[in-house]
Amino acid sequence: MAKEKILLAYSGGLDTSIIIPWLLEHYDCEVIAMAGEVGIGIDKEFLIKKAIDCGASACFVEDISEEFITDYIYPTLKAGAIYEGKYLLGTSFARPVIAKRMVEIAKREGCTAIAHGCTGKGNDQVRFELTIKALAPEMKIIAPWRIWDIKSRDEEIDYAMARNIPVPVTKEANYSMDENLWHLSHEGMDLEDPANEPNYSKILKLMKSPEEAPDQPSYVTVSFEAGIPKRIDGKEYAPVDLLKKLNQVAGENGVGIADMVENRLVGMKSRGVYETPGGTVLYAAHRELELLTLDRDTLHYKDLVAQRFAELVYYGQWFHPLREALSAFVDQTQKTVTGDVRLKLYKGNCMPAGTVSPYSLYDEAIATFSADDVYDQSDATGFINCFGLPMKVVAKMKMKNDLQD
Repeated sequence: MAKEKILLAYSGGLDTSIIIPWLLEHYDCEVIAMAGEVGIGIDKEFLIKKAIDCGASACFVEDISEEFITDYIYPTLKAGAIYEGKYLLGTSFARPVIAKRMVEIAKREGCTAIAHGCTGKGNDQVRFELTIKALAPEMKIIAPWRIWDIKSRDEEIDYAMARNIPVPVTKEANYSMDENLWHLSHEGMDLEDPANEPNYSKILKLMKSPEEAPDQPSYVTVSFEAGIPKRIDGKEYAPVDLLKKLNQVAGENGVGIADMVENRLVGMKSRGVYETPGGTVLYAAHRELELLTLDRDTLHYKDLVAQRFAELVYYGQWFHPLREALSAFVDQTQKTVTGDVRLKLYKGNCMPAGTVSPYSLYDEAIATFSADDVYDQSDATGFINCFGLPMKVVAKMKMKNDLQD
């Protein structure tokens, strides 16, 4: 009987470094590793060698950076989706693009199972597995963290040391981090107590802290076409290069830190620090442009959609029919979200400094406080009488029946 082929989502980090030998010890199998390059600059030769040294028969490093931006980040940006008002979903929408490529490689290589290194406490296990279920419902899924005897990251390090497997962390510097072109997340250690202020000089990797940022502001102009960022300061960039440029400018000015306690899908609260420099600028610029170009009812309803969209992304339901339907609605709203947004970046702050659009709904002749001949202020009397009629009727009823709040 042929050995089972298992495809492992591989990063070269602590979890996946020990999963290769663990799978080989517990299954009659061949392990194929796959790493998704989502813009962090993977050393391809090093990672392949490490995976094979750990026991994998092969390792594929797949560059999916542009697909990540155009097919996952941009739809979420256009939706204005932010989870619980702070989290820009950096890990959330990176998982489905990686899992999608995993399914493609697994099918090509004749694998019957896909394994991942997500813990049983986190959201990522759901994101990976829901994508696999949506795209390859017949595929078996192996989640070692839910079945092995290892109980902590310290025990993982011990397991690795016993097998001479080099790992990129120590028991003294053991933050759980996830990085891609959009963000870098930090969890664990002193951050597990929400009372602790983060030591940003120790934690931050993509950016400066606001205190260390320059004393003079930087200005940046982002140009959008139908909700998609195309140019920075008048220069057109490819999607990957555009985000890298904004990461550099925003990071230098300390823009993009989110420290939050969030509600995980599995039910617990967790605390994390997120670095999202370029993404913070894009969200701010996109919002300013929508405020100028969308009518009130569409804008307000889209805000309701944004919250639900964020939940779907956070919960790993990228390939859910509802997410796809909401994206269709969002795309319709973005037809006029075209123009230039100038932003002022200063010591962690990202402030609007001017917005222009050929589809602007702002009419100075109507909005002015100066004299005008296009708005009859007396029209407001009838409008307020009709608009306030239900409240007036309720008030009279209360007076008649002596009801008091």
